[in-house]
Amino acid sequence: MNPVLARLVDILALERLEKTLFRGQSQDLGWGAIFGGQVVGQALSAASQTVPDNRTVHSLHSYFLHRGDASKPVIYDVDCIRDGRSFTTRRVVAIQGGRAIFNLSASFQVEEEGYDHAAPAPTDVREPEGLLSELELVRRVADKIPPGLSDKVLAERPIELRVHGSSNPLNPEIRPANKVVWMRAVDSLPDDPALHRYLLAYASDFQFLTTALQPHGASWLSPKMQVASVDHAMWFHRPFRMDEWLLHVIDSPSASGARGLVQGRVFNRQGVLVATTTQEGLMRRR
Repeated sequence: MNPVLARLVDILALERLEKTLFRGQSQDLGWGAIFGGQVVGQALSAASQTVPDNRTVHSLHSYFLHRGDASKPVIYDVDCIRDGRSFTTRRVVAIQGGRAIFNLSASFQVEEEGYDHAAPAPTDVREPEGLLSELELVRRVADKIPPGLSDKVLAERPIELRVHGSSNPLNPEIRPANKVVWMRAVDSLPDDPALHRYLLAYASDFQFLTTALQPHGASWLSPKMQVASVDHAMWFHRPFRMDEWLLHVIDSPSASGARGLVQGRVFNRQGVLVATTTQEGLMRRR
């Protein structure tokens, strides 16, 4: 397996300290701060490991409280607040340096049959094979990246992203508040459905909040721009694999009060809706 992906799979597994207490290491993507998707994925992993195997996560709601340090481990404290006949609820607090940096609530359900319908995938999207990856696009403008940023934006990542209609973040243009992103793990993964859910939770934070900046001709690399996730929610609808292409269709219905709201739908390559995402975050020009 690709070493960067193998490292991510390893840190998502967590180290169990007690029945409901876990420790997770961090993978520095070049920023020094912990990537928000990492704590979402690790907190979901911690919660899932306290739930019976016949129950799978169907939703999670979370808040980012403080900036995490990627050079230090994170403790995940799971509160088993409900074990019902059909549903199980868990609350997780991520702790670093003695203070909470993140919290998550997740709900799990036994498998049941019921009504089934889903929104269709868009039909006017280019296939991923015809698009350049995010890393390939960044390498094309590597000579224009400000000193001190090149190592960060050129760092290898465990998830490959291919953005439909991508633009140059160093010279952003005013564009509609929507984005379409193909994503998948950079290598094959084990046949563990739980791992694929952790990885989607992780990957769902890529290219997400920045969609709300597009109507304003700004990007996360714009001078004096502060961008940070505040909350993140997901609903898991159907099985999927993260080592196969998934399509994240994103739009931003609102930005106000130095915050932007984004929402997304995740489809598999066959056009089946597998997950729904939402996030609100800080978008402040200092």
